[in-house]
Amino acid sequence: MTLIRPTAETAGASGPARRPAAGRAVALLVLVAVAALIPLLGPRPALDGTGEAAAPGVGGIALLRAALFAALCVPVGELFAARLARRVPGAPLEHAPRSWAPSAAAVGFLAALGLASVVATGNLLPHHLSDMDVGGLYQSRDGKLALLEVNAFLAAGLCARSRRPAAQVWPLAAVALAEALRAHPAPEHGPLVGSGLTLVHVTCAALWTGGLLHVLRMLRTWRAASEAEAAEPTGTAETAVSADAAGAALLGLYARVAAVLFAALTATGAWSALRRMPPGTVLDQLTATSYGRTLLAKLVLVAAVAVLALLARLRLRRAADRLSACVPARAEVVALGLVVAVSGLLTALPLPIRWS
Repeated sequence: MTLIRPTAETAGASGPARRPAAGRAVALLVLVAVAALIPLLGPRPALDGTGEAAAPGVGGIALLRAALFAALCVPVGELFAARLARRVPGAPLEHAPRSWAPSAAAVGFLAALGLASVVATGNLLPHHLSDMDVGGLYQSRDGKLALLEVNAFLAAGLCARSRRPAAQVWPLAAVALAEALRAHPAPEHGPLVGSGLTLVHVTCAALWTGGLLHVLRMLRTWRAASEAEAAEPTGTAETAVSADAAGAALLGLYARVAAVLFAALTATGAWSALRRMPPGTVLDQLTATSYGRTLLAKLVLVAAVAVLALLARLRLRRAADRLSACVPARAEVVALGLVVAVSGLLTALPLPIRWS
């Protein structure tokens, strides 16, 4: 029998190899964070020198959008990771981490409610209740979509606390669809194509980000449960080995699906960017417009995520301790969180071109 995790005797031999790898992952994240400083500091640095003017309250809107995206990723990832876990032979499914879906639904509900109040005030941040025209939400396309997101997160929270939490998938799908429709209004050229691209992009991003987060939470829970069982008088070392084997199998299964998700994200993201920035103007707009600058920072972050994902996959294949792949995977989750934050800002900035 071969242990998945190194024993005390071999830990010293593998320790030096782990520390440089972990150091490289941390250094990569630091460099990426520096590259992403402009959009992460808010819209003002991104707009500086572009001659563009952002709408009032764009910083608050970007924060609400980022919270809404994060609230979508968490429950979608839980459902996705749980489905993958059921395909792993011998997985200790009885030991599951506490669901974050109800809390995420509450955050999404509040973020969607805040965005609805912005729409009700004429796309401005409200200062008083009297500033909002709640009834007007039912008379505009953006208002109806905002209300749909509010109701969808409320329904998702109720489903998460019910006996059938898998039913969340329908209200969560409604949120993704509403975001896709909101991002491409009717006056835009080919709005249905744009909405379709955004729907696929948002769905794949939620599966990738939320799925990896929940997979790592499951691995930690399985490991803790197996160690507790092994410590009991009737426990054996095979219990921990079995949990580690199941964890490595789950991480490998996720990695294979994530490769497909990354390909879909890259294709839809590139297509969407070219629809907003014609090929002949891309290089100029990446540095001369706030949208382009923020998009460039997002591309840097996504490239770092891809590198971290590759490191994790190599460890899964070659390392003696396959679960050492969790080290770059945790760094990948942090980088994906930055991508979500930048995406929230990207949706609030003015588009680089006007549609004709």
